[in-house]
Amino acid sequence: MNDLFSLQGKVALVTGGSRGLGRAMALGLATAGADVAVVGRRKDPAVVAEIEGKGVRAAFFEHDLADVDGIPGLVARVEASFGAIDILLNSAGVQKRHKAAEFPRADWDFVVNVNMNAVFFLCQAVGRGMLARKSGKIINIASLLSFQGGLTVPAYAASKGAVAQFTKALSNEWASQGVNVNCIAPGYMDTEMNTALMADPTRSRQIMERIPAGRWGKPEDMAGAAVFLASQASNYVDGATIVVDGGWLGR
Repeated sequence: MNDLFSLQGKVALVTGGSRGLGRAMALGLATAGADVAVVGRRKDPAVVAEIEGKGVRAAFFEHDLADVDGIPGLVARVEASFGAIDILLNSAGVQKRHKAAEFPRADWDFVVNVNMNAVFFLCQAVGRGMLARKSGKIINIASLLSFQGGLTVPAYAASKGAVAQFTKALSNEWASQGVNVNCIAPGYMDTEMNTALMADPTRSRQIMERIPAGRWGKPEDMAGAAVFLASQASNYVDGATIVVDGGWLGR
């Protein structure tokens, strides 16, 4: 059973791996044995040291994912350092809140570029190598707003809806060629992105009342799903969105 979930000898590229959900999932992959290339806007030696503490190799690659045109160069840098990428975990994401009637075009473009365009073109750039080897695991991070519309976050909802849908589209093309493409949709998580919600006593109470588990999620709650989708345990899982939400969607 341990072998089924082992990632020994695998290389994982994790975007947004220096904070929040991405950091917890990067550490989960490392604990299972994967070497980890962390991508973020600002270098963070601490996360590299923490991952290396799991007995694997780690390195940090600075890149602003709003620069979609730079993605092929980013992937080339990771491959030059680590070799073939076996696992791609697209965790980086951004959020902007405005009423829909007032949503600025610049903020819309920023959110869609990072949350949707960068994710697709990372899948494309890394996926080509996986297809050539007929082996690979791609894990995209969707959201509850892949299913729901939310309030004052139309760009985020649009981008996360798109991620869930093109994950299915890629899976339809690539599953027969040995590449598994799936999503994880986190629920309400105790992270920096949700600071405003958690600080609002009314909204925080409303959210808590709907979560059957009775608590906000923690970043480490994501690690198990990430390891499952990155390992051979999920070899027959394709185009799925695994919801990690404490039961929110079931209410």
